[in-house]
Amino acid sequence: MSDSIVSLRQANIYQGKNLILSDVNFEVQKGEFIYMIGKTGSGKSSLLKTLYGDLYLKEGDGNVAGFNLKDLKWQNIPLLRRNLGIVFQDFRLLTDRNVQENLEFVLKATGWKDKNLMAEKIENVLSKVGLKSKGFKMPYEMSGGEQQRVDIARALLNNPKLIIADEPTGNLDPDTTDEIMQLLFNICRDYQTAFIMATHDYTIIQKYPARVVRIEHGQMKDVTHAGIA
Repeated sequence: MSDSIVSLRQANIYQGKNLILSDVNFEVQKGEFIYMIGKTGSGKSSLLKTLYGDLYLKEGDGNVAGFNLKDLKWQNIPLLRRNLGIVFQDFRLLTDRNVQENLEFVLKATGWKDKNLMAEKIENVLSKVGLKSKGFKMPYEMSGGEQQRVDIARALLNNPKLIIADEPTGNLDPDTTDEIMQLLFNICRDYQTAFIMATHDYTIIQKYPARVVRIEHGQMKDVTHAGIA
């Protein structure tokens, strides 16, 4: 159990008063890569939001990166999120700042103060994603794949135990998708970072196989690789 990053037991996931998912039992171990599949509106986003504290867990038990979701107070949500990384489909970079300044903004927002340590950390994460010399670039000067690498670098800043990736390849061409998937799997392997990746692209799952969970009809279940279609 000490290697468990996410543990949900008999959890009911709500949006407001609406029950979205019922009796969710879900475990994620250190260094595990998991695909989450399901139709739009099936409840994937609601589950992910519960994991990073955007939705309150009302019923059942939940623990993420050592934080009890049932007892989570609003003032502790930033502490939870320091242990997580979130990668978005649409990058969400600050367009009026260069790459270095985008990453500095996140470090300052999560309590970093020492400029030298921040510069060292930024160089480290940019190196991990293959953008060591691109800190001066503005987002609009970069390709979609480069912007997604910056988004991944941003998610790595606080050495997260878990990265939640919501359709991270949805806006990318096939060759760039391959590059990003190889990068995510390398991070998972080399740093033992757990990943939960929501995707609609089953060709990715065929090419980069890992555990698959499906959300449908208000339920979550593990599915075999052969049963995802």
